[in-house]
Amino acid sequence: MGTDLMQNYLDFASSAPSTRFPSPPRMEPQTTHLLYLHGFRSSPRSTKARAVADRVAQRHPNLHWWCPQLPPSPKDAIDMVMKGIADWPRKSMAVVGSSLGGFYATYVAGMTRCRAVLLNPAVHPARDLTLYIGDQSAWHDPAEHFYFRPEYIHELRAMEVGSLTRPERVFAVIAKGDEVLDWHEMSARYADSRVKLIEGGDHALSDFKKSHLDDVMAFINPVQ
Repeated sequence: MGTDLMQNYLDFASSAPSTRFPSPPRMEPQTTHLLYLHGFRSSPRSTKARAVADRVAQRHPNLHWWCPQLPPSPKDAIDMVMKGIADWPRKSMAVVGSSLGGFYATYVAGMTRCRAVLLNPAVHPARDLTLYIGDQSAWHDPAEHFYFRPEYIHELRAMEVGSLTRPERVFAVIAKGDEVLDWHEMSARYADSRVKLIEGGDHALSDFKKSHLDDVMAFINPVQ
């Protein structure tokens, strides 16, 4: 196959639709500090959080890892997070956020310009969580309850950020089969960033460890 013909083939192959996704480009410099933010009613015991924690423990012992239990109040949650990362190096830190944690991670990225990975991120939580005002049980411990207060909706609105100044430092994993959030809204919100759009799937990204963890870690590019 001639050189021009081979190049035409490669150009076509790279643009043709496929269910296989190339790994996102590694970010530089390497990540030295990694923050994970869980979703609504969730915890550091979530499947995705534990998958990332296990990968960090097994392969990246020198990576500073923090996955806090977030309080119900969005203001309290983000105040705790921003205080906890106050002395982290902005150029070599990263945040991973799932669902509501993806909304929080977008705020963190907006404030610090750090790299961010968003897993089925909430786009309009101030709108969507009005349905959940009242008593709620924790997902991983139904015996644990908290009250989602009406003022938390105002706190969420206050955290909405506009277009990201560094969209190339954001990688979103979005499932069309998300039964909780609208994938069209997620894709539109992060249209200027790298998006891995999955046919099917679900809100929890049940195949996260098998199908998406490698891409997440490749984008983060953590120190060993």
